[in-house]
Amino acid sequence: MSGRLRLRRGVVVAADPLTVDVDGERRAAWADTGLLGEMREGDEVVVNVAAIDLGLDSGGFDVVHVNLSRGLDGGAAVDEHVIKLNYTSLQHPVAPVEALVDEGASRETSTSGRKTAKPAALVLPLHGHLAPAAWAAAGPAPEPGGEPERGMRVGYVQTQGGALPGSLSRDVVELRDRGLICGHITAAPAYGGELEAISLTGALDAARRLGWDAVLVGPGPGIIGSDSEFGHGGMAALDNAHAAMALGFETSISPRLSGSDPRERHRSVSHHTHTVLELLLAQARVVVPDDAPEEVVAELEQAARGHRLTTVAADVEGYAGSGLPTTTMGRSLEEDPLFFAAPLAAGASLRGKG
Repeated sequence: MSGRLRLRRGVVVAADPLTVDVDGERRAAWADTGLLGEMREGDEVVVNVAAIDLGLDSGGFDVVHVNLSRGLDGGAAVDEHVIKLNYTSLQHPVAPVEALVDEGASRETSTSGRKTAKPAALVLPLHGHLAPAAWAAAGPAPEPGGEPERGMRVGYVQTQGGALPGSLSRDVVELRDRGLICGHITAAPAYGGELEAISLTGALDAARRLGWDAVLVGPGPGIIGSDSEFGHGGMAALDNAHAAMALGFETSISPRLSGSDPRERHRSVSHHTHTVLELLLAQARVVVPDDAPEEVVAELEQAARGHRLTTVAADVEGYAGSGLPTTTMGRSLEEDPLFFAAPLAAGASLRGKG
């Protein structure tokens, strides 16, 4: 049985970074302004305090549930009749991309004549793989400190398994600003991306119709975990891979690897990757960094029986100078280069697929 919402009243004492006073304690907070509107100093709000109170690794802040001072007027009238987060207090209307691409409703959601016969899908185990994979897929920088080439159209489909709000990820904003991803679709139950899909299958099909050469598909920031075999957000990779395969995508897996994760279950080849590879109903390609330690390669070979292992070079040094995120769970790239090598190799493997 689920627990009740942990809601408390507070007052915004700073808008940037958002800080809320709850019973005299100043607490870091986050608000989905796309749903709730602007937050201003002095606003009375209701915050969900569960993440901090429970000491969750990926939730070091309160989440604003409603702004009582200016959030009860509602937004502008809309014509959409489809809602996300349905039958919750946060249900809101969206324009599903599945309908838009079918109707060719707008220039922004049309293929502009481009179509990929057999696009590629790279399944990510967690959000920390997104930036390195996107950077590597774009190709090497033409000069030191320069931006990589952008010959391919690579986009991101955000799924369940981690944070659901599409606006929470700073990585997505930076990748879009740099032109390293061409779009961001949030597939139910994720929401708030540039385009909204009712289903994962609909999101992937829309990406193909939009002319994306490759899709990076995986969860948002943070990942749900219960220290059990199947009770974790990494299981989303199984659904993501099966959906991509069913639609005819050339499907690759970016394995979750680590040389220094303090948790044994995630060291070397994470149990998340072991489980997904074991349960996949069809053959996928598993990308291995060419300089991965022998024992890691041996473990992946054992885990990936029935799948195709592909060895690809990972430009860890180049990524270190890219200015993109180089930490994971408090560990730096220098402390755990293997974690970053996996998505760098997987992203590089996409080049030439378009």
